[in-house]
Amino acid sequence: MEWSADILGEDFQSCGLDATGTDGVIRHATLIRHRSEQENQPADDGRATRKQHGAVLFLHGWSDYFFNTELATFWARQGYDFYALDMHNHGRNLQPDTPGGYVAKLTDYDAEIDRAIELIQQDRAGSPTGSLTLMGHSTGGLVAALWASHHPGVIQYLVLNSPWLEMHGNSLVRRAAQAMVAPLAKLRPETVLRLPERGFYFRSISSSAEGEWLLDENYRPPLAFPVRAGWLSAVFAGHSQVARGLKLEIPVLVLTSSASANGMVWQESMRRSDAVLDVGVIALRAMALGRTVTLERIDGGLHDVFLSAPAVRKDAYARLARWINGFMNSDLPEERQEGDK
Repeated sequence: MEWSADILGEDFQSCGLDATGTDGVIRHATLIRHRSEQENQPADDGRATRKQHGAVLFLHGWSDYFFNTELATFWARQGYDFYALDMHNHGRNLQPDTPGGYVAKLTDYDAEIDRAIELIQQDRAGSPTGSLTLMGHSTGGLVAALWASHHPGVIQYLVLNSPWLEMHGNSLVRRAAQAMVAPLAKLRPETVLRLPERGFYFRSISSSAEGEWLLDENYRPPLAFPVRAGWLSAVFAGHSQVARGLKLEIPVLVLTSSASANGMVWQESMRRSDAVLDVGVIALRAMALGRTVTLERIDGGLHDVFLSAPAVRKDAYARLARWINGFMNSDLPEERQEGDK
């Protein structure tokens, strides 16, 4: 495993990885890291206060890549080594001859997530073992939840940021759409569906539009990737699994905006709401994830609550920190908790 300087600059490194799926296909992904010792500061008496509680692996959303250095810094300051995975056909792995964002089954991501966790364990071989937390946003949140259900005992915590757990409306809408897409997904899975293009979310976050975040449009196109029949069918199948209940036995945190703003034209409310998902149905589906689920609704939050306006994401980080202290840090061995005081 060879780490090199990442596009995010100082204190971030990345390495490529290849993983062979159950279908025998080798897929390429990229693992990014930001270590906790880069953020821990000396105490007032000059002694180092190197908190190391474990590691976090972040999965981005569809048509996306990892770029939020503020999120990485937050976790590192909590004492957790931060890693993010740009999954195959996304972000740092995009190639001109591959369909951006396409996957035939959401489980096709499993092998690269498995491999990323192996590399994280190797990378942290000299650090306290601690816990492993999986964090996912939007479609990455759906992938993370499904992966956790297929791999019990591997991770200890799950954090989901506006996870795409269901279609707009309800399961009846999804089943109707699923029935229409299924024949095409079976016969010509890479067929592009003619759906309205909506760049409202990109407009709300990109510094090239009306947001504050510098996005590389080669990695994150303004209008997202074309929607292909096979991919949409795979997402529908994931939604069906969630609706049946995932029975997760680990603590789960779900963060969403407190409001949605949908429509075919730009609305000013899209600056302070989720312009992608129906947060009401996501909140309902969150309760099907497992026995210990915490739901945080962020007033003024965008689809990615950690890309919202400064005051809003300050609230989101405060709620995340409270959950970390209440669940994750309370499970630390007593001697390590005493050492952090």
